[in-house]
Amino acid sequence: MVSVRKWVDALARTPLHPQWLLGRRRIPPGIASASGVLLDIGAADRWIEPQLPVGVEYVALDFPSTGRDLYGAWPHVFADAAHLPFSDGYFDGVICLEVLEHVPDPAIVIKEIERVLKSGGHAWISMPFLYPLHDAPFDFQRYTEFGLRRDVQRAGLEVVTLWKSGNAIRAAGLLFCLAIAGGVHVQHGWLKLVLLPVALVAVVTINIIAWLLSLVWPDWSYMAVGHELEVSKP
Repeated sequence: MVSVRKWVDALARTPLHPQWLLGRRRIPPGIASASGVLLDIGAADRWIEPQLPVGVEYVALDFPSTGRDLYGAWPHVFADAAHLPFSDGYFDGVICLEVLEHVPDPAIVIKEIERVLKSGGHAWISMPFLYPLHDAPFDFQRYTEFGLRRDVQRAGLEVVTLWKSGNAIRAAGLLFCLAIAGGVHVQHGWLKLVLLPVALVAVVTINIIAWLLSLVWPDWSYMAVGHELEVSKP
């Protein structure tokens, strides 16, 4: 199993993979200068912990039905993001990346982030926008940047920065590749075997064309794989 996973991870770094255009995971700008006590909501495998500055006190939190049961997460705390088991103003910073699409009411979670943040503290939040259904049945919504701004501001937080992730051409190419791969994935028997080599050629071709085109074609702000925000508590 470990060797298979390593092979799949290696494949993800090549145009053979339908999610190649997504790029590698990266921490949002600003987290690199974080300090104090930092809460990571939806920490999963705690991939972000080694990338934090020295001296940061890191607290990982995840939800049992998704973090433990789907991803085998090993956080410090299992809890519901809508009911964080921490006192008001406890954290200097909060990370909540690719989580809000999986909660029934994102506004409640954002309000909880505001509650546990110290005055002057910062939070980093992200949500996919153009991306397929995943982690079913725990996938409830996609927000535009305006929906994210609305809930953040209603919670009493201020937007420091908001940026889209993913070039528009690459976002379109990513969806095209995932649609092809997904269509093959749900097939069985001989049809799947026939479609696999066709899908492989199609995915590689689309990935390379979309990547090359994205280098020369103007970007379009209305298409994004997702949105990332840095917010602060006054």
